[in-house]
Amino acid sequence: MFDPETAALLRAVLDELCENVPPLESSTRTRVASKILEAAAKAEWSIDDLKEAGREALQEAPAMWR
Repeated sequence: MFDPETAALLRAVLDELCENVPPLESSTRTRVASKILEAAAKAEWSIDDLKEAGREALQEAPAMWR
């Protein structure tokens, strides 16, 4: 779906946004990843757009992960 460079960028954004989310908290990480992918699937996006989409997903997560 995405070229290797884009996939690496998406992973880096996910890792940055979820740095305080325990790796085993898969539902939160999955929600954030899904929102980042939705943003990336749009024709025009930036790193800021990806991060904003991920932050919005974190707002839905338990307060301790924000």
